[in-house]
Amino acid sequence: MRALALLFLLASTVSAWPSFDLDTPVNDDSTSTAQKQQHVNTLLWKIYDKLHDGELLSIANTFNPEGDSSIYSDDGEAVHRLAQELRDNRLLAQHHWFSLFNTRQREEALMLFDVLIHCKTWNAFLNNAVYWREHMNEGEFVYALYTAVIHNEVAKGVVLPPLYEVTPHLFTNSEVIQEAYTAKMRNKPGKFHMEFTGTKRNKEQRVAYFGEDIGMNTHHVTWHMNYPFWWKDTYGYHLDRKGELFFWAHHQLTARFDAERLSNWLEPVDELHWEKSLHEGFAPHTGYKYGGEFPARPDNIHFEDVDGVARVRDLVIMEHRIRDAIAHGYIEADDGTHIDIMNDHGIDKLGDIIEASMYSPNIHYYGQLHNLAHIVLGRQGDPHGKYNLPPGVMEHFETATRDPSFFRLHKYMDNIFKEHKDSLPPYTKEELQFQGISVENINIQGDLKTYFEGYEFDLRNAVDSTEGIEDVELKAHVHRLNHDEFSYIADVNNNNGNTVLATFRIFLCPRKDNNGVIYTFEEGHWHCIEMDKFWKKLTPGRNNIVRKSSESSVTVPDVPHLQTLIDAAKSENFDMSQYERSCGIPKRMLLPKGNTAGMEFALVLAVTDGEYDATHENAAESEHGGSHAHCGSKGEIYPDKRPMGYPLDRRMPDKRVFLGTPNFKMNIVKIFHDPTEHH
Repeated sequence: MRALALLFLLASTVSAWPSFDLDTPVNDDSTSTAQKQQHVNTLLWKIYDKLHDGELLSIANTFNPEGDSSIYSDDGEAVHRLAQELRDNRLLAQHHWFSLFNTRQREEALMLFDVLIHCKTWNAFLNNAVYWREHMNEGEFVYALYTAVIHNEVAKGVVLPPLYEVTPHLFTNSEVIQEAYTAKMRNKPGKFHMEFTGTKRNKEQRVAYFGEDIGMNTHHVTWHMNYPFWWKDTYGYHLDRKGELFFWAHHQLTARFDAERLSNWLEPVDELHWEKSLHEGFAPHTGYKYGGEFPARPDNIHFEDVDGVARVRDLVIMEHRIRDAIAHGYIEADDGTHIDIMNDHGIDKLGDIIEASMYSPNIHYYGQLHNLAHIVLGRQGDPHGKYNLPPGVMEHFETATRDPSFFRLHKYMDNIFKEHKDSLPPYTKEELQFQGISVENINIQGDLKTYFEGYEFDLRNAVDSTEGIEDVELKAHVHRLNHDEFSYIADVNNNNGNTVLATFRIFLCPRKDNNGVIYTFEEGHWHCIEMDKFWKKLTPGRNNIVRKSSESSVTVPDVPHLQTLIDAAKSENFDMSQYERSCGIPKRMLLPKGNTAGMEFALVLAVTDGEYDATHENAAESEHGGSHAHCGSKGEIYPDKRPMGYPLDRRMPDKRVFLGTPNFKMNIVKIFHDPTEHH
C-alpha cells in the first residue's frame, strides 16, 4: 500500500514539474554530456523539495553509498565517514540556513565534496548526489555539488545553472520574494521589479548596481569555488598561483568598484580601520529561505569582538605579523625556515597567508585575516549572539559584494599587498623592453558607450510547490549595466626579421581622481583595470591586430537560465561548453560606466615577449579556458609567467621609463554613458 501511495503521489504531482526527459539508465556510464546536464538540472530544481523524478527517487531509496568501495578512488574512506555522521544523527537538519564560514557546517559540506570528488565515474557521482540530496542540508548539498562539478573530471561539459535561479533568496530582495509567493498562492504569473537596497539619501546607492549585480555576485562565489580556501592537493591537483590569484581577482574588483565610484562623483573607497568606526551601514533587504532575514548593520558602528569567533585585537595582531613579514622580506614557515618574498613569487605566498588557505606555510602564526574579517563584519549586528540572528551577508560569498563594507575590507587587504609590491624595485627599461618590437598606435573601433538594460530571471525555485498544482511563471526584473561591443585596433612593428610570439596586455586606467586632478603614473597605476591578455604571432614588418571586446580573457557570458539548460539538454547535440565556466567578470560589465559627458581613461597596451611569458605550448592558438586572467586554467599552471598586473604592478617613480619603452603605448579615450534604459 505504501508503494502504491507513493506512485499515486508521483502521478498527481508530475504536472507541477518541468519535463527533464530522464530516460537513460543510470547504471550505464557511457552517459552523454546532455544526459549529465539533465541529471544536474533535476538535482538542482526545487532544491528545498523532495526529489520529484521517479527514477532518481528510486535511486535515493535503494542506493547504498557504502555498498561498493571500488567506485571510489579512496576506497570509500570519505563515504564511510559521512555515512557514520548520518547514522549518528550529527548532520545539520534540512530547512536550516548554511554558511561556509560556519566551521561545522563547512566540515559537513566538505565531507560530501570529499565523497563526490573521489567518485570514479558519473554513475557513482550521480548515485551519491541523488542519495545525499535527500539526506543532507540543502545549502551544504548545493555547495558540495557545485564545487564537485567544477573539479571532478567526470562532470566535464556540465554547465552549472545560475545560483540566482537555484537559490534565489540569496540574490533577490525579500519584497520580491513575497510578491512571488502571493502570485503563487493566487496561481497567477507575475514579473516583479527589483530595486537596489538603498535610497537616494545614501550616496552608496549610486554604485549599488555594481555590488548588487547578480552576475558580479556569481563571479565572486564561483571564483571561491574554483579556488576554495580549504582546497588540499590530495583532491587531485595543485591550484597554481592560488594566493596571487586571490590578490589579483580581489584587487581588480576594488579597482573596478573605484572606477564606478569616480563615474558617479564619489571618492575611491577608503580602507577599513579596525580602530575606527565603520560609517557605512547596510540593510540587505534579503533573507534566508529558512532562518529569517539577513541582519542589518547600522551606521557608525565601532567594531566589537565576536564571541567564540575572533577578537578585534586578534585581527590587528595578524595584520602586524603579516606587515612584519613584508618589512623583513620573508615569511616564517611553521618549521622555522624563512621563505623569501622579495621576488615575483612573494605575492603568491602572501595571498596564501592573508586569506588564509590550506597552502599557508604557517597558519598558526599568521592566522586567517581574510576569513575571520568576513565573519567579524557579518556579525556586527549581533556580535554576542544576544538575538540569535543568522549570519550576515559578509558570511556568504554569494552575497558579500552587496555590502559596501566588502570593498572597504578588500581595499584594506589590498593595501597590505601593495605595501609588499611597493617594496620591490621598479622595473628597469631593459626588463620592460621587447627587442625589435614597437607599437605605433592603440585605438578603439566602435563607441565606448554604456547603458542600463532590463533583465529577467526565474523565481520559480524561490517558492514552495503545491501538490497537484502546476507552477506559474514567476520572474524578477532588474536593471543592469551593459555596453556596446567594440574592438581594440593596434599597429605593431616587428623589426626582428622573423616571426615572434607576443603577449598583448591591455589596461584601462581612470585619468583623473574625484577632484578632477590628473593622476601621476605613481598614483594611478594601482587604479588600472585589466581588460584583456592574449597571445599573437607577429610576422616581420607591420602587423595590424584587431581584438574584439567579447573575446576578453577576464570576462564570461551570462550563464544560461535553468529553463534554457533544461530545454537544451533534451538534445543529444548538446554543447554549451562556452558557458562551462562562470568564474569571470560578466562580459557586459567589462567597461566601467563612465558618464554622460565622457569620462577620460588611459588605454594602455603593453606588448611583451611571449616566448618568455607563456607557460603553455601553442599559446597563440588557445584561449586557456576563457577567463584565465583572473581565474587561471583549470587544473593547469597559470598561462602567463609574469606577475599578474605586469608591467603596472610595481612603482613607477620615473614615467620616462614607461613612456620611452617602444613596445608600450598609451592613448586617451572617453567612456560615455547613455542614461536611457535599453530593453
